[in-house]
Amino acid sequence: MKKWEKLPPMFQNDAVKKYYDILSHKTGSLVMKRCFDIVVALLLTIICLPFMLIIAIWIKCDSKGSVFFLQKRITTYGKPFRIVKFRTMVTDAEKQGTQVTVKNDSRVTNAGRFLRKCRLDELPQLFNVLKGDMSFVGTRPEVPKYVEGYTPEMYATLLMPAGITSLASIKFKDEEKLLSGAADTDDVYLHTVLPQKMQYNLEYLTRFNFFYDIKLMFMTFFAVI
Repeated sequence: MKKWEKLPPMFQNDAVKKYYDILSHKTGSLVMKRCFDIVVALLLTIICLPFMLIIAIWIKCDSKGSVFFLQKRITTYGKPFRIVKFRTMVTDAEKQGTQVTVKNDSRVTNAGRFLRKCRLDELPQLFNVLKGDMSFVGTRPEVPKYVEGYTPEMYATLLMPAGITSLASIKFKDEEKLLSGAADTDDVYLHTVLPQKMQYNLEYLTRFNFFYDIKLMFMTFFAVI
């Protein structure tokens, strides 16, 4: 972890300091977490490459556009990065609606519905993990637009790399249904859903250790099944 005085100004507040102090005493778990990410992500990438090739062909045959969806997100210490997913929506979907997806979203392709349901659209994020921008477990990365609306305490979730899964992801696995029918989806997400998810993300920081990460990965597997 960076030294406290080296953190960006918005991180240097009393609310974040509480979580910083907790994590600063868990160096061993943080090192094990990164080693685990590299080894497992590398193995899974090799194993899943044939399946990813099949998915890529399916996406190209199903709808026009690129195979991958790249989007600017925010990770550790407020650093921007490009998250990689399999494309599950029509080209230029963000220009046709909000940056969050609702139930029965017309922008989702036929292939995309299946990939989202099984979370297979997340497979390319293995490359983000190998690069170090993400971890298997951690707060799901948000777009800059939503990060700008963070409270001082929420910045604590950026003390660690963004994650593919989290306790909040498990609890809000039906998020699209929650946002369905909202008059202003972005407003509901920012002021209602996001604060609730952040409570789980902040709880994760207080409970973090390497073996808790393993537990959350198993919980995610069973939640998807």
